Amino acid sequence: MTILKALSADDHAVVRRGLKQILHETSDIVVPGEATDSGEVLEQVRARSWDVLVLDITMPGRSGLDILKEIRQLAPKLPVLILSMHSEDQFASRVLQAGASGYLPKESAPEELVKAIRKVCSGGRYISAAQAEKLSYVFESGSDKLPHESLSNREYQVLRRIASGKTVTQIADEASLSVKTISTYRARILEKMRMRSNAEMTHYAIKNQLVD
Repeated sequence: MTILKALSADDHAVVRRGLKQILHETSDIVVPGEATDSGEVLEQVRARSWDVLVLDITMPGRSGLDILKEIRQLAPKLPVLILSMHSEDQFASRVLQAGASGYLPKESAPEELVKAIRKVCSGGRYISAAQAEKLSYVFESGSDKLPHESLSNREYQVLRRIASGKTVTQIADEASLSVKTISTYRARILEKMRMRSNAEMTHYAIKNQLVD
């Protein structure tokens, strides 16, 4: 029997411990590696080969979404399962387009996590049945994109943080970027979405359930 080696990346120790306990009960998945931020993730991916990376989106500094492209370059065949506290509606489509193999909300049942890891390791993609149906409808209908879908991953994250009430300075600190850079992202968001203020962005984000 092949034993799958998983790298767990999350800045919360309780989440990493919980993941390890869940997978310890399986006969075919082990977690010999952990990472607490994006820098450690990239170091671990460079250092050894893994069968799957279970990656959180929201981590200190650069987010999981930010480093997906680099992970794809370092290990093109490595399946990446996003395990996040955010709903699928907010991120599933975006992370799949960025190269992830699956998306699973953290409130999912333990057996669903095991199922998701096995599926992405076998070359498949994993999202919930409900989300798959939504994405299928969008692709088949050829419907126009919503305004926020034209944003880059970084712009999308800045939009969500502004809509959550964060200031430009707070966002810059969280993302380890300059205030000027975040201000530039904000200006691009307003331009792309044809809006004039943070209030408009916040209203839009709440209406479209882009914030928790």
